Amino acid sequence: MLEDKIKEIFADMVVLKDPQRSEYFSNLSIPSYMRDWIIMKFSDEEGDVDYDSVRRYIKRYIPNREDFEQFKFQMVNGETVQFLARVRVSVDVKSGKTMFELPDFGGSRGGAAGVVSYEVAEEWQDTLLRESENWGIITLTWMMEGTPSRPKGVISMIGYKPFCPYKVNLDFYRKARSGFDIHEWIDTIISAVDYNPDGYRDSNGNISEETKLCFLRRLLPFVEKRVNLIELAPKGTGKSYVFEKISKRGWLISGGTVSRASLIYDNAKKTGGLLTRFDYVGFDEVQSITFEQPGQIQQALKHYMEFGEIKGFDAMLTADAGVIVLGNIDADRFDINKNMVAHISDVFGESATLDRFHGFIPGWEIPRMTTGMIAHGWAINTEYFAEVLHELRSDLSYAAIVDELLHYPSNADKRHITAIKRLCTAFMKLLFPHVQSANDIDVQDFIHYCLNPAMEMRGVIYKQLCIIDPKEYNVPSKKIPEVKCTL
Repeated sequence: MLEDKIKEIFADMVVLKDPQRSEYFSNLSIPSYMRDWIIMKFSDEEGDVDYDSVRRYIKRYIPNREDFEQFKFQMVNGETVQFLARVRVSVDVKSGKTMFELPDFGGSRGGAAGVVSYEVAEEWQDTLLRESENWGIITLTWMMEGTPSRPKGVISMIGYKPFCPYKVNLDFYRKARSGFDIHEWIDTIISAVDYNPDGYRDSNGNISEETKLCFLRRLLPFVEKRVNLIELAPKGTGKSYVFEKISKRGWLISGGTVSRASLIYDNAKKTGGLLTRFDYVGFDEVQSITFEQPGQIQQALKHYMEFGEIKGFDAMLTADAGVIVLGNIDADRFDINKNMVAHISDVFGESATLDRFHGFIPGWEIPRMTTGMIAHGWAINTEYFAEVLHELRSDLSYAAIVDELLHYPSNADKRHITAIKRLCTAFMKLLFPHVQSANDIDVQDFIHYCLNPAMEMRGVIYKQLCIIDPKEYNVPSKKIPEVKCTL
């Protein structure tokens, strides 16, 4: 039985998943990556949860945004407060101070910001300053600073403990993967991200591996840098959940107005936007999102998606976030031979921008979310699995293996080849992480599970380009080249 194998091989990294339990934590607005850690902390060997302890822990350590005003009241009246939060830290070179803000509580604009004490900054500099954001249990107090004539109240972070309950050992993970065949591993991944593999069925009601593989395409930006995807789907297929709840490393924009400063670079603050802080940035229901100065954002995005560079007026940063566009589509447009991008947004629908997306996910082939598709039984902890995928993003060995495996014409279109290589690499990291050389993977497995889906995903982008801009793209020099496996 697959559950027994998962428990045996992954041991301390498994959790008992249950639909009713998932609903309980969803009602508390606890994301999956935090839910599994809490369950493991307060459950016994049989997976039974001590809910009283859970409620006490959440009440003490995981506040809501509206609780922060009470925290400020407590602090200005001499108390210290301690809770779990997402923290963003930067060094202000003008003042020489290390500053923090709590984005989930309104950040600096909402008063959820202050100074990191020197002792905390020195002790945790490798954690707090290496990445743009971190989760941790923070201890805050209020203090007066400045001069006697111009005193100023400020919040100070005097304690920090990182929320990093799992040490990711990729060698262990690769060895663990070797204990599963490819079909078992596909089901293992699906259950790790909170879904029931048996729920993926074709129109005849039979369990379909092709449907599972279509779903897993959503995870490619989790495991490979700068993978840019478009998914169009009917409502209710769970696309928002995957990109918003599975990993703390991604960010999903849902409605509202997007500015160049928030997305790309804030020239006033001289800080990078969302693309510099996350593994991917998704635009959910992109039809409902508006963009300030859309022409500027489009130009900046095109440059970023091509080169991975973020440009401000006086600075240039590199980043590796993928750009994900998610849109709802009516049933009469479930056809890759029709113009499917006409209504997603002018920012993304223009041909030169569309060409920079590596692949397309036909979300209508993924089943609508039902109660029977929620994971139940023993599975890999979601937080641990998401952190493994994050660590794999930095492993360059898989790209070298893909380079060795692929053969294509010397005059092939560069964007096609970049897209196919990047998608192949992501599929290999996701499905065959134990592969350490070209000889470690069966050629037919590589073709079926990596190359063919990569070609298909890029092929849909190219078809859309030919539809919306035929004079530019429907020409021999722009066609997708024939890419083969060399072994």
